[in-house]
Amino acid sequence: MTAANDSKPLSQKMLSTFDQPADRTTLYRFLGAHFVEGGVRFAVWAPNAKEVSVISDGNGWTPGRDWLESSDTGVWSGFVAGATPGTRYKYAIKTQEGHLIEKADPAAFYGELRPGTASVVWSIRDFQWRDQEWMQKRDQTNWLEAPVSVYEVHPGSWKRPGGGRTFQNYRQLAHLLVEYLTEMGYTHVQLMPITEHPFDGSWGYQTTGYFAPTSRFGTPHDFQYFVDYMHRHNIGVILDWVPGHFPTDAHGLANFDGTHLYEHADPRLGFHPDWNTLIFNYGRREVSEFLLSSARFWCDVYHVDGIRVDAVASMLYLDYSRDSDQWVPNQFGGRENLQAIDFLRDFNKVLHADFPGIMTIAEESTAWPGVSRPVYTGGLGFTMKWDMGWMNDTLRFMRRDPIHRCWHLNDLTFRGVYAFTENFMLPLSHDEVVHGKGSLIDQMAGDEWQKFANLRLLFGLQFTTSGKKLQFMGSEIAQWNEWKHDGEIDWVLRTFPAHEGIRRLVCDLNRLYVAHECLYKSETQSDGFQWIVGDDNTNCVLVFIRQTLDKSQKMIVVANLTPAPHSNYRVGVPEPGMYKEVLNTDGDWYGGSGMGNLGGVKSLKVPSHGYEQSVEVNVPPLSVTVFLCTPMPEAPVAKTVTAKATVVAKKIPKS
Repeated sequence: MTAANDSKPLSQKMLSTFDQPADRTTLYRFLGAHFVEGGVRFAVWAPNAKEVSVISDGNGWTPGRDWLESSDTGVWSGFVAGATPGTRYKYAIKTQEGHLIEKADPAAFYGELRPGTASVVWSIRDFQWRDQEWMQKRDQTNWLEAPVSVYEVHPGSWKRPGGGRTFQNYRQLAHLLVEYLTEMGYTHVQLMPITEHPFDGSWGYQTTGYFAPTSRFGTPHDFQYFVDYMHRHNIGVILDWVPGHFPTDAHGLANFDGTHLYEHADPRLGFHPDWNTLIFNYGRREVSEFLLSSARFWCDVYHVDGIRVDAVASMLYLDYSRDSDQWVPNQFGGRENLQAIDFLRDFNKVLHADFPGIMTIAEESTAWPGVSRPVYTGGLGFTMKWDMGWMNDTLRFMRRDPIHRCWHLNDLTFRGVYAFTENFMLPLSHDEVVHGKGSLIDQMAGDEWQKFANLRLLFGLQFTTSGKKLQFMGSEIAQWNEWKHDGEIDWVLRTFPAHEGIRRLVCDLNRLYVAHECLYKSETQSDGFQWIVGDDNTNCVLVFIRQTLDKSQKMIVVANLTPAPHSNYRVGVPEPGMYKEVLNTDGDWYGGSGMGNLGGVKSLKVPSHGYEQSVEVNVPPLSVTVFLCTPMPEAPVAKTVTAKATVVAKKIPKS
């Protein structure tokens, strides 16, 4: 291979690969390795380097054979003839001190399979997409008023070929997941980080390749096929994305050109003590543009439908997980990371402007105000925020022995204080089934029967409470073992009736959720939720209404939080009618006791809970029962009287 110089601006050089010139959020259009006639043009930002050359399979990995030329922007670029798809390469960078370091390409589209650390030349613009119908529909969708039920997946441990140690290819995984997700009724799949990373045990949360889908599961084309196939089967794809920190691996971003280029030099600003990782310098324009370009890249090149941002709290607070002498206040003496706040707002403004219909989701574990409120009102601009408070309070309640639960109803009712201050998603994620916490079913209180009943109760509450839904793989079959990234889900459990009952329940909960507007269209608005019974500590029963904003559709949800069943339990209801039992988590089909209401109950004109009408229901043990209101038709008497009155009025002679 030989290097050649070219005086054209970078934004023009890349037009043979991309259709439009690059700007501050599309750096991937000219940074990295791009095919042009006769070879590949390389470009890398290394403003403090003394010399930069490409080392690769084509030149024997010899520094100095394929030189790059510098520009006044700190970008080194050059043409290398003869490079072909699959060529491995790195940058050999000579620092100002004369040290030679080898770095993978920060803007590479593909990476070598670990333990290798080289970048790989690849074309990403020649995939033939067939998801136009989905993309057009997505552009017109307001997901806050649409059903969103997310299945969180770690691609390496969901299902392995033959249960062995190898991985499914992205294409194989697409077919298996579509079949399963369609059967289960989920609307979206969320992938734990598939950005390239060196260590399997980081689960992808320590990223080195911000523009490269990991080669563990195939090529960039394979991942494009994955997304395309999902879309053609009406399943959205959400990616976990990690701009909060990056690893210290020698081939990665750390000390990239011999200086603290991407990270802060001061460890009080640039190092995470919890994770032993580095923190991006969000105040440096080129760094924030690199990250903005990465986020935009996945929506542009891979058509993803949402980006979930990990560890937002660690970005917002300068003193996050630090002692008083381990952090530096901002210019006003506060603990807020002002540069990170600006970056997150830019991130949301760019993505929502350029890709209508996509979701941005924040994992933010504090009470930071306005996370999911528009930037123009002072918010951060995310579409949704994970409700970590709901998750913590609810799981704490479900771990309690039922005999003590009557004293702790506030764990479940407290959410009413803040439930509509943000657009919330209710997560039962991977974080709740790792690090010794046990699986979800293992965390449930009681003997084995009660554990299954409590898990059904938990899922019933999740799907009927206001907020979008997220469940981590394996929980839907009540996996006993804590999740491990180097294995797979215990699929054999589906052969046991109790576990299969849980899966059937999740199927039916998803279908109930998607089929009824009162459960999804008003999830983020207070008028869609109303308490009927929130203080029955004696029976430990909660009752609430889910309704559309125009109140044309209503559901009554009755939750029994103890193993004691209740017969003829009176519940006030908002209008007369038939209340059809549309779901009962205690059904024998799900592994429950089979106690129920014979299909439904009719309201009586007996006042209760502030309503003129009420129903008497059987409340099964440790259960959620859902009733759909079918109002009584108006009696025709009033219309007859009105008609006769009109006739009489016509017979009255004029004076």
